[in-house]
Amino acid sequence: MSAQSVTSLPLAHWQRELAQAVSDPARLLQMLELPPSLLSASRLAAAGFSLRVPRGYVARMRKGDAYDPLLRQVLPVAEEAVETAGFRFDAVGDLGAMPVPGVLHKYQGRALLVATGACAIHCRYCFRRHFPYAEANPAQEGWSAALDYIAADSSLREVILSGGDPLSLSDTRLSALSGALQSIAHVKTLRIHTRLPIVLPERVDDALLGWLAASRLRPVMVVHANHAHEIDAAVRHALGRLVATGVVLFNQSVLLAGVNDSVQALAALSEALFDAGVTPYYLHLLDRVQGTAHFEVDEARARDLMHGLRACLPGYLVPRLVREQEGMPFKLVLA
Repeated sequence: MSAQSVTSLPLAHWQRELAQAVSDPARLLQMLELPPSLLSASRLAAAGFSLRVPRGYVARMRKGDAYDPLLRQVLPVAEEAVETAGFRFDAVGDLGAMPVPGVLHKYQGRALLVATGACAIHCRYCFRRHFPYAEANPAQEGWSAALDYIAADSSLREVILSGGDPLSLSDTRLSALSGALQSIAHVKTLRIHTRLPIVLPERVDDALLGWLAASRLRPVMVVHANHAHEIDAAVRHALGRLVATGVVLFNQSVLLAGVNDSVQALAALSEALFDAGVTPYYLHLLDRVQGTAHFEVDEARARDLMHGLRACLPGYLVPRLVREQEGMPFKLVLA
């Protein structure tokens, strides 16, 4: 297929929805009936890390509530400009673990492929908000260097697609990439880290399910929800379609001040996930990337929250509290 014919293909429904995502802080405040006094700081912060949020996700927020837990995850605020000691641009040592552009190899038996820098939503706590995607883009060379690296290491049984968000790529590109990975005999599992089924459930369509079902690789998807209000009927339907296709679903959350830093919020999230067919997996302490200190919950408080969760939930609904630390061969399990 020629480049011209690819570019002329009609957009899928999810791509049309994504194209309508809100990128202007003024528009977001207007949609939520919030005071214009918030606009100046929001525009200043968005100049450094832009706003992007799908309209369907905005529709789940409470109008008139500047402290809505979904809004807090996406609204640029003045605190992002504060430089905080101990917070870095490369918070978890990604750049030092990249043997070829776009491949992060930190842990035994698996490697992560930074498939794209694009996301459907710009989370303000993003640990890769300063990541040099332009220099670390494996797609520039048709994935060849990344695939050669994976093929040369027979210990790699699992490839993780991350980003950005890999599901912001078209199914044509993802199917081709999956096919290339299938040709590497020692790769058995394809894991996809994605927020799109949560923030843009339209992404789970027939084309996506088709190539996932056709792959010889075992499909695992780690979605990312931080609050029960993110999981509405459309999200439950999308996740149900993935489960029916044979995709194993886990969730990883980030513990965020003002979003989910209470036993009640975390318990409600675990129960909503389980009702949607998703296993709560990780609850991350904040990766200490510059611009995100206002989201941090300290470790002692996090341990207290985990104690409270264990008191009110069955063990299979309690995620593991973890921290990623540069240079460690595994995530540190704290509780």
